[in-house]
Amino acid sequence: MAARLGLRACGLLLRFGPLLLLYPLSCLSPRLGGLWLRLLRRAAEAAGPTCVKLGQWASTRRDLFSEAFCDEFSKLHVEVSPHPWGHTDELLSKAFGEDWRGILKFPSQEPVGSGCIAQVYKAYADLATVAGSQAEELARCSVLRSAFEAWEVSGFRGLFRWLGRRKHEAMQEEKSRGELSPKGCSLGSPAMVAPRMEQMAQLLLSANPSSARHLTPVAVKVLHPGLVHQVQMDLFLMKMGSHIIGLLPGFKWLSLTEIVEEFEKLMIQQTDLRYEARNLERFRQNFLGVDFVKFPTPLRPLVTTDVLVETFEESEPISQYLHAEIATELRQRLAKMGMDMLLKMVFVDNFVHADLHPGNILVQGMAHISASGKEQTAIVDLCDTLVVEVQPPRGRLCLVLLDAGIVAELQTADRQNFRAVFTAVVQGQGERVAELILHHARANQCQDIERFKAEMAELVTKARGNTIALGKLQVANLLSNVFKLLMTHKVKLESNFASIIFAIMVLEGLGRSLDPELDILQAAKPLLIKTAASVLE
Repeated sequence: MAARLGLRACGLLLRFGPLLLLYPLSCLSPRLGGLWLRLLRRAAEAAGPTCVKLGQWASTRRDLFSEAFCDEFSKLHVEVSPHPWGHTDELLSKAFGEDWRGILKFPSQEPVGSGCIAQVYKAYADLATVAGSQAEELARCSVLRSAFEAWEVSGFRGLFRWLGRRKHEAMQEEKSRGELSPKGCSLGSPAMVAPRMEQMAQLLLSANPSSARHLTPVAVKVLHPGLVHQVQMDLFLMKMGSHIIGLLPGFKWLSLTEIVEEFEKLMIQQTDLRYEARNLERFRQNFLGVDFVKFPTPLRPLVTTDVLVETFEESEPISQYLHAEIATELRQRLAKMGMDMLLKMVFVDNFVHADLHPGNILVQGMAHISASGKEQTAIVDLCDTLVVEVQPPRGRLCLVLLDAGIVAELQTADRQNFRAVFTAVVQGQGERVAELILHHARANQCQDIERFKAEMAELVTKARGNTIALGKLQVANLLSNVFKLLMTHKVKLESNFASIIFAIMVLEGLGRSLDPELDILQAAKPLLIKTAASVLE
């Protein structure tokens, strides 16, 4: 282990060391700065999944990094060579037993997409075979396997941590059982899995009555081999590096150790597919009464650390609707649906999909079909590279959201502050915005508070003044300028706070591409003035 760690450290040093030495040259001119950032992005792309995910995550932290850095690293999307079918076969046998072929049928051993964390296959599941006693057996095997993996990685310490997590999950499930319906979120205890699987099987079988064997199309997501160990090594090296860099003058305000710890939590969730399954279940529960938003359904007990089996959603990427030839009315409907979906996540549910780039948003229902009328294939998740066969069905128009591995959720105080900040922006109270941000900032080394308040007030006033000339207030531009101001004055936001703001920026940008007249602040006013309960009545 020590030898592998040393080799990895040397490899990263050789890859990034020369760029760090050349950094002073990037300050000489914007052109050299742009070239240096491009080289840094390409080095990150070649350095493995941890560095790719770190770059993608860093590009959302515009309160910490420059606009040029964030714009360059937002392009950090990588398709990697797929791992061999033998590894997938081994993981499926490990997860579901040697008889997994009785459950899953793969028309092809070639994945439909491969990203830096996992690759995805299209398959067909025979749900009738995983109901009843077999579901209980699979769930029991899953529990024993996760305990063995904890022991294998960290010995007794890992086993005790696993027991602590199991106890915490049991308490959380008991707490949520009274709040959620039987179709809601569950952590998948063996006692609960069998009846839920039978319910799900009946539901999906009734939706596919024409199939003789009732095979349901599914997406099978499988982690790459050696991923967890490589991520653990990289995170250890990042922690060491953050301690060293934190000693240098000018970097202390960034709290690099905290940043690495935040990123570590994100990576742990990305390399354990059970987190994504739980997030999908919670989103499905939150949107039960909303007919224009859908999420894939995780098919428990076919959910483990390394493998996630979920319903396959036949849809089109929303990027196909950005073209001018698409009917204006349809584009406006899609923009409003996306805006309503985001406002519900932020102000009603306090559970936000934090990876809402266009590749993770699909359109299902009354879609335009290509002139050839032939089946198409499109990449629909550029971060973890899900690719979906496009066979658009006709029916009710709705949005389908994928890749729910990254979510943001605010604590009560932060949530109240977020609503207050948004309300102050709507009312044009720039100084109030500055006061609220300073009061709840994670780290603050602002040297001139009065100047910070005055500049924030000027920003908000200018944005509202431009509304008269430009039509609707462009929230993304305003928030981008707010981030620049935070970085200039060394004010660091809480991580989830920043993630939600970035999600709003991304979705508003997409919404305005569909409908230039979109006004997210106007739509948010009722949610800011009323309580969530009165809005839902």
